[in-house]
Order: sequence, then structure tokens, then C-alpha cells
Amino acid sequence: MDQHRAGVFEDAFPPAPAASRAARGNGVYRRLVGIVAHRLALAVASLFVVSVIIFGSVALLPGNYATAVLGQSATPETVAAFERELGLDRPAVERYTTWISGAVRGDFGASFTSRGDNKRYVSTIVAPRLFNTMFLASFVAIVAVPLAIFLGILCAYHRNGWVDRVLNSTTLTAISVPEFFIAYILTYIVIMRDSFAMTGWAQALPAWLSEWFAWAFAIVPAFPILADVSPSMALSDRLWMCALPALTLGLVTVAYMMRMTRAAIINLLATPYIEMAHLKGISPFSIIVRHALPNAWGPIAYVVTVNLAYLITGVVVVEVVFVYPGAGQLLVDAVRSRDIPVVQACTLIFASAYILLNLVTDLVTILTNPRLLHPR
Repeated sequence: MDQHRAGVFEDAFPPAPAASRAARGNGVYRRLVGIVAHRLALAVASLFVVSVIIFGSVALLPGNYATAVLGQSATPETVAAFERELGLDRPAVERYTTWISGAVRGDFGASFTSRGDNKRYVSTIVAPRLFNTMFLASFVAIVAVPLAIFLGILCAYHRNGWVDRVLNSTTLTAISVPEFFIAYILTYIVIMRDSFAMTGWAQALPAWLSEWFAWAFAIVPAFPILADVSPSMALSDRLWMCALPALTLGLVTVAYMMRMTRAAIINLLATPYIEMAHLKGISPFSIIVRHALPNAWGPIAYVVTVNLAYLITGVVVVEVVFVYPGAGQLLVDAVRSRDIPVVQACTLIFASAYILLNLVTDLVTILTNPRLLHPR
């Protein structure tokens, strides 16, 4: 009788043939390839629009570069000859076509600060500065990403406890304060390490309070205020010089990623399968690490990649404050000297990095959440 029922069940619900499963797999693969191709097309279109905006914005800057270099006393013939040498006398469309075609090949032309036979090409100027920026961003990411995930798990484990409240208040403060203000505060703390006893505060405060502040400032490491790195530096010396810029960027990125990790895990703790795990007597830490965290990787991966894009493109202010020789500092110097090819190259590289990392963000989000492959 049971065999008869089993046979009837198999006849009513036959197993899916291998060809059908392979067809479904191929369909998912084709859908994923289509999504990737669509995102790549959007990235290329966005980069084209950004390149036009960059070129147009630089071209519309007030003033004339030739007049600024040669001075107001220069004759019109001299200014025209100088513009002809730099190619500024050509139509804007022709200059844009030449620039973007060279940029695709990695050739951004020559810097305006070099003329004649001693030309300095933009690629050779930008490359070491871009390496410094990538080094700083990688240093921050290697430390900040694991730390933020750990703190997010810790806050979710001690939800509404004093650890959660202290970390949430600290990160909210770090998010609310601009990066340059954090940089100046850190610089001030390092300066006070050796000069607090000579300030008016130390004389005005009570003796016990002045001694307490002196002790607190004394335990602060003597971080270098100016991050003057060079290619010949050892790795340990380079990391030491980058301590304050990395700490400034790390405070902001850790705050964002920690809060998102905490929110993603807490959101999953109210789901039925987590409640079932509680009923089975599984420890809260195991529930968070083994059951909630794997399903929270989607939003966590999204916020991590977004913050990596911020680390590469948002370092301009931090590099300027600490005089760090990165691409952001180079961009500011080029704007001051009106070195148009360098400005265009730096902004295009920053825009390309941001668009590329946003593309990676979309792909990571899709891979960590397969439901996005089946839109309603």
C-alpha cells in the first residue's frame, strides 16, 4: 500500500530532469551576465558624462592661463604664441577629443608647468601621488573594515547595554563632525602633549586638574603632524608618518560601517529562524555569528565598498591638512597653479575610481542577495 502511494506521488510530481536544471542554471547565468553588462554600460556612460563635465568646468574657470603666467604686461602676440604652444587656441571640441582619446590610453599630455624640451608628462607626475593615496586608503581599509565588523557584532551582542550606547554615541559624533575638524583636533592633541604645561589653561586650572590633563596628554603617542612620506622610506616609517591621516579617515569609516553592521544584524534577530534558534537553546553569540551574520553580508558588503570609494575620493581635505603628498594634495596644488592637464587627470581618475567601486558595490550586492536576480 505504501509502495502504491509512493508510486502515485512520483507519477504526480516527477523529479525535474537534469536538462531542466541545467536550463535553469543557464538562465540564471545569462541573467547575471545581462545585469553585469547593463551595469558596465551605465558605468561607461556615466564616465563619459563626467569627463564632459570635468572638461567643461575646467574650461570655464575664470581668467586666462597664458595671461596669468606671462603677466598683464605681455603683448597680445606673446599671449597668442604661448596659447598656440599649449594648444589652447584650438576649438574646445577638438581639445576634448584629443584629451579623452589620450586619457583612454593613459596619456594625459604634458603639464603646463613644463615647456620646451624639459616637458613633464602628467602621467609621471600623478603616478607616485596616486600610489601614496592608494597606500593610505589601503592602510585605513585593512584596519577599519575588520574593526568595524567586530564592533558592529559587539554592539548587536550587547544591544541597549552600556557598550552599545557608548559606541553608538562615539560613532554618531564621528559621523557628525567634518573630517577637517577631526584632523585639527587630533593635531591639537598631539601638540598639547609637549606644550600643555606652558599654556594658560595649565595655569588657570586647579593643580590636581592640571596634573590630570598633563598625564592624559603625556600618554598620547608623538605622532608626526606632517605626513611627509618619500619613496625611499621603509614600510614601518611610512606607516608611522601616515598615522594621523589614517586615524582621521578611520574614525569616519569605522563609524559608518559599524552602525550598518549593527543595524543589519539586529534587523535579522527578529526573524523567525533566529527565534527558533533561541528556542533550541543556542547561545546568543553563536546565533549572531553563525546564523545572523552570514545573512547580513549583503548590506555589510554594500557599506564597505561605498566607504572604500569614499577613502579613495574623499581624502583631499585630509591630505591638505596633513600635507600628505597624495593625489588630493596634487589636485589642490594644480588648481592653485592653474595646471589644467593635471587638474583634469586627477578629477577623471577620482571619478573613474568612484564609478568603478560603485559598480563593484552593485555586483557584490547582487551576488550576496540572489533574489535581486529575479526582479518582480
